[in-house]
Amino acid sequence: MKLLLASANPGKLREYRELAGESGIELVGLQDLSEIEEFEETASTFAENAAGKAQHYSRFTSECVLADDSGLVVPALGGAPGVLSARYAGPNATDQDRVNKLLREMKDKKGGERRARFVCVTAVAKQGRVFAMTSDSAEGVLTEAPCGTNGFGYDPVFLFPELGRTYAELSSQEKNLYSHRGKAFRSMLEVLAIR
Repeated sequence: MKLLLASANPGKLREYRELAGESGIELVGLQDLSEIEEFEETASTFAENAAGKAQHYSRFTSECVLADDSGLVVPALGGAPGVLSARYAGPNATDQDRVNKLLREMKDKKGGERRARFVCVTAVAKQGRVFAMTSDSAEGVLTEAPCGTNGFGYDPVFLFPELGRTYAELSSQEKNLYSHRGKAFRSMLEVLAIR
């Protein structure tokens, strides 16, 4: 089965290809369809954004389209950055800009106030119709400074307590085993297998 991944993020495409592994699913990045008008993620939930993105891009191809919306939820910040995780520090901000803003806002938070959760919702659509959705999350704690060089986004400040390391300190295999995206995608593979 071939899936078009509705993301121009090279880190996300790399993760999904690793997650697909030997599943028989071939993942192709959205940049291969560069003439398509970009979908604006304006919904207030991860599920609505994932479904909207999958539905939008599936209208331009005969292939099934996999989309996700994922982000970091920090209860002490009222759920921010949440669905705005990628745009948290502005439209042209880098991963480092977003991490720096988050650390500034967390500066005076201690103990349980530093709890955070990564959330991922995946959706698959074909020809404008969403036919599968899955979601999962991973609980962690925000560090006071970035640690590690792997991964992308907020990985350097998201400490995964079970392993005592940030996502950016984990190998890609370890991260894929425990991450919100890994768990949500494995659930999607199960759904697609019985379809």
